[in-house]
Order: sequence, then C-alpha cells, then structure tokens
Amino acid sequence: VAAHLADAICDSFGNPFRVSGRKVSLECSIGIVMSNEQSKTAEQMLKNADLALLSAKKNGRGDWRVFNAEMSREMKRRHKLENDLRVALAGNQFEAHFQPIVNVKEGRVSVCEALLRWKHPTNGYISPASFVPIAEELGLITDIGSWMLFEACTACASWPGGTRVAVNLSPIQFKHGDLAQTVKDALAHSGLEADRLELEITESLMLENVGQTIELLNQFNRMGVRISLDDFGTGYSSLSYMNELPLDKVKIDRSFILDLQANSNSLTLVQAVTALGQKLGLTVVVEGIETKEQLELLLLNTPIDEIQGYLFSKPVNGEAVRPLLDKRQIGNKSMLATLNSSR
Repeated sequence: VAAHLADAICDSFGNPFRVSGRKVSLECSIGIVMSNEQSKTAEQMLKNADLALLSAKKNGRGDWRVFNAEMSREMKRRHKLENDLRVALAGNQFEAHFQPIVNVKEGRVSVCEALLRWKHPTNGYISPASFVPIAEELGLITDIGSWMLFEACTACASWPGGTRVAVNLSPIQFKHGDLAQTVKDALAHSGLEADRLELEITESLMLENVGQTIELLNQFNRMGVRISLDDFGTGYSSLSYMNELPLDKVKIDRSFILDLQANSNSLTLVQAVTALGQKLGLTVVVEGIETKEQLELLLLNTPIDEIQGYLFSKPVNGEAVRPLLDKRQIGNKSMLATLNSSR
C-alpha cells in the first residue's frame, strides 16, 4: 500500500504546476519506514524515514525508498569517515603521490601529476573516490587543496631538469577562499617558478559562474601558471571551452583508451581531439595507457605530445618519483625503446 501511494504521489509531480499563470516544475522524493516492532519509538521511525529519504535523493530524486538496516549502517560509516577526515587534516595523515607524464618527442618525464592519498592509521590507504566527494561536501577540500598545492610546489622545486608539477583543482576551491592568493603563496613559499606549475580543471567547473571562473583562470595565466583541461570528453564537453579558456593543455580521458584496439571510433576521436588541440596551440596528453600495444597504436596513428599511464609508472611517493625524472634511470626501458623507434 505504501509503495502504491508513493508511486501515485511521485507521479502527481510529473507534470508542471501552474502558479499565478506560470509553470512551475517540482520533484518529490519520499522515504518510507515500516515496522511492527513495538520497541521502535516514533522518533526512531522518523530518523529511519529520513535515512530512506536521503537514499531516494541520492539515487536521482523523484523516487522513493523503503528503509532497510543497510541504510543505517551506511550512515554510521559515513559519519565515522567524516570525523576521521577532520582528524586526518589536523593530524597530517595526507600524502602527495606523483604520477609521471612522459614527453613523447624527448622520451623523458616532463610533468608529474600530484595525487592526493590518505593513509588512515588503522585502515591503511583509502581510495580518493571514497573520501574526496565527502571532503567537498564538508568544505574540507579547500584546506586539503591548499595543503596539496604547497606540498606539490615544494616537491617540484627540488626536481631536476625543469620538470613541472600538475595539481588538480576542485570546483569547490573556486567558490570558497582566495584561490589566486593561495597559488601565489604556494609559489612564494616553495620558490617554484610559476611556469613549472600546471593547474588541472575539469569541464564541470564551467557549469556555474562561467565569467568568474574565466577571470580567475586568466589571473593564473597572467602569473605564468599553466592551465590544463582534464578528463576531456567525459563530462559536459564543449569545443567553446577550448577557445574561451586560457588553456595550455588538454588531457584526453582514459575511457577512450580502454577499448582502443577493439573500437575504431575511440582512435578516431583521439585523432580528432589531438588535431584540434594542436591546431589551437595546445599540448595534448593521452591518459590511461597501460599496454605496449595501446602505445604503439597511438604512436603509429596520432601525433600526441605527452602520455600518462601505468605502462610507465603508477603514482608513487615523492622519494620514489625522483629516479624516474632522470632520463638515464628511466624505469620502463621497453616503453622508452618504443618511443625512440617511433621518432
């Protein structure tokens, strides 16, 4: 009965309402709790219904969910993770790891992407996919992002050969705090030249406050900092971004590489983005290269500038990345031979 009633209520919101001559569209999400246990209080049942409502919203809104025990367990895990995140920020539990990006023509590491890692004191390393969205929701990502900028710039300042560092920015960092000043402070504190810092943004950043975002990116550009458009082709891709934004680089998402050999369309798309990017004067990076076969296919068909992926190196800590920056000690001899043979 409750399910039928919830369906009817949600369906009734399917069409716009007319209010004062205007059409207003609304969505309805419903949480349901059912119990025959006398021991459950009204207060507890309301809390459970609220958990079911949160689950309905999380799964796309406009729907309903019935409370189950797993929802309660998930909420407890979430609360513990939130508390642990706050402790991690105060207790220096975060680490900066680095994944090299190889210049195809020079056969050496030209950039290292800084990647956030959290080593929990009891649970070990926790996936960024698990905690970064929560850090963004809690607003902690601004402080964590500032910490990462300082760590990455400090590490890069000691690297040889003018190797650069790339740091990912969250859209939340653009909304809160003075990001431009944070970047200036990180450069000044580390002594790193501005043109050795790359800031990576995603297309989702352009969904809100486009004018404000472009102005901030222009500030970075005037400092001499490079701007890279990450994960191109997976979000809200628009060719206008490549024209409007002060970009230096575009990174083709790894999803195009997964079926590169099986799906000819993937290679065609990589070729098209590469050609367009280079015509606009942008450096083109292909992410997610894991096999020699993928690399050979790309080198044979596409004049890409830089490559990144497990074929060369997984993300490693600051100490382990240093030997990879010396061309004479390059880790993957087979990959280097492939690059040399392509030139």
